[in-house]
Amino acid sequence: MAILERVSTLLRANLNDLLDRAEDPEKMVKQLLSDMQGQLVQVRTHVAVAMADEQKLKALCQQNETKAEGWQRKAEIAVVKGDDDLAKQALGRSNGYAELAAGFLKQYEAQAAQVAELRDALQQLEAKIQSVQARKDLLIARSRRARAQAVINETLSAAGNVPALSAFARMEEKVEEQELRADAVRELDRDTLEVRFEQLEQEAGLEEQLIRLKAQLSLPAVELHEHERSENGRHEGGK
Repeated sequence: MAILERVSTLLRANLNDLLDRAEDPEKMVKQLLSDMQGQLVQVRTHVAVAMADEQKLKALCQQNETKAEGWQRKAEIAVVKGDDDLAKQALGRSNGYAELAAGFLKQYEAQAAQVAELRDALQQLEAKIQSVQARKDLLIARSRRARAQAVINETLSAAGNVPALSAFARMEEKVEEQELRADAVRELDRDTLEVRFEQLEQEAGLEEQLIRLKAQLSLPAVELHEHERSENGRHEGGK
């Protein structure tokens, strides 16, 4: 498991270094993914080597077991032939190969356990890379939006401090003031006779509205005529 410890240490070191230099999160996450992919290739290579060693140990164990069984059968043949000395030599060979097979079996079992751990750790590393890969686009989008918002804020701040805008606002105020003065002068210059006729027209319009209103309310005609004479007399007296 030393290889995975070295990989983990290296990844942590790379990550800390990237975080210390994280001026651009988008570049940082891409570099981190690149480093993780590189380490993943190394881990896979070591796992493959470990698996090959596992298969080799298994094969050696089986080979020695086969040889031990072969010499065991030869010892049995020697016993049948009555050659005890030859049978002992065959048994000695059989025991030697059996011991080797047991040794290789022990190594194979230990290697198989280590390979299982390596493969599990490899799967975890692959899952972490997939998680980072899946979150990469979201992180990049957030980073870009943050940078864009910063630019907008700087632009708005700069725009609010432009002297020309303040001068333009003051100019608008002056123009509005000039327009108000012009309107006042124009109102004062109007013909007073024209103003009187406008007033008469307005009064005539109001009288017509009053007559229509009384007609709608069904007032007696006498009362209506009396009102009209009274109104006419008032206007004549005023002249």
